Amino acid sequence: MIGFIGLSHLGLNYSLATAAKGMDVLCYDPDASLVERLQEGVIPIEEPGFQELFGKSRARITFSSEAADLAKCGLVFYALDVRTNEANESDLGPLTGLIEKTSQALSKDAVAVVMSQVRPGYMRSLVGRTGFGPERWFYQVETLIFGAAVKRAMEPERFIVGAAEPAAALPRELSAWQSAFGCPVLVMRYESAELAKIAINLFLVSTVSTTNTLAELCETIGADWTEIAPALRLDKRIGPHAYLKPGLGIAGGNLERDLVTVRGLAAGFGTEAGVVDAWIRNSAHAKSWALRILARELTAAKPTARIAVWGLAYKQDTHSIKNSASLELMRALPECRFQAYDPAARVDPSLFPHVTLRASALETLADSDALVVMTPWREFSAIAPSEVRKRLAGKLVVDPFASMSVGECSAAGLRCLQIGRP
Repeated sequence: MIGFIGLSHLGLNYSLATAAKGMDVLCYDPDASLVERLQEGVIPIEEPGFQELFGKSRARITFSSEAADLAKCGLVFYALDVRTNEANESDLGPLTGLIEKTSQALSKDAVAVVMSQVRPGYMRSLVGRTGFGPERWFYQVETLIFGAAVKRAMEPERFIVGAAEPAAALPRELSAWQSAFGCPVLVMRYESAELAKIAINLFLVSTVSTTNTLAELCETIGADWTEIAPALRLDKRIGPHAYLKPGLGIAGGNLERDLVTVRGLAAGFGTEAGVVDAWIRNSAHAKSWALRILARELTAAKPTARIAVWGLAYKQDTHSIKNSASLELMRALPECRFQAYDPAARVDPSLFPHVTLRASALETLADSDALVVMTPWREFSAIAPSEVRKRLAGKLVVDPFASMSVGECSAAGLRCLQIGRP
């Protein structure tokens, strides 16, 4: 039996993927009420495909809040989400506490794998504090992406594994689990694996920042980013899968966390990381794109405008509002009145007294001077611009993610503004 310790977003998705591959799984969390809800099929996360796959694999999953049950497992994964604070710094206290609470309950022959994202140096410091030898402790880089977590857990691109002795063969239990997923396995020292996850995210941030910088320039010189992106994808040095869709900076917490981590490491060890500061500034500028457009087109002349907002989550297919550009927009315009809708995300009304939540996207449009599409949920793309025009009091649509067709908006009598288009 394979154990997953910590039933947050990460632990739930990888335990489900493991069961779906035909293995028996023990899901442990010290929160007895959470375990009880999961036993009843109440899933505390929003993730496409999770409920369907859970229904098919439920018979192979056992939930428990008793640490003693972990002794049945020859392989365990610590898979607790690592939260970030307001400064986007990781709080590793809950993970460390969970490891200290449960490691003594494990079988003396068990293999323990930390899947939660940790900063470089964490695994080396962990070994020796739990009674396990370094040959039993491993770090595996998680590749969770909110909104695509099930697919990525089921079809990983690769497994990156940190080990105390990377030249040694991996334990049989861990190798057998990995083989069920049929992807390349890269084994390296602890510190390399810990930094590899950060390296992946920083390369992504560099692409996001470059795309947003050039897309904004397109708006001012009459170029169209949608015409430029295909040329970049055909360049072998950039590639067909490059992230070239402009947006509102970075959000969600994980990418921001890694920027803060690298900046801190560079400061502590005396290396140069000025580019990280530039990426952080670039993201903040990109995140305020909709605010600048609204100021130019509406709020400078009408500070008390009524604005419809589609989307509260920081991206589609998740309920997370961590560092959400939508919430930042509404905070920046306290004199405006907002009507907002999101299929999954919610906000505390006491923190947003000038925001009224509606039950559907179309309900937000009544009496609104403008529509702002802040999260590109698929259901928004399915709404015809003609339906928007019938209900919207004004004609302005601010659509940073190109959820709507500019041509169809124009034909309906709407003025649709998008990132990267003149």
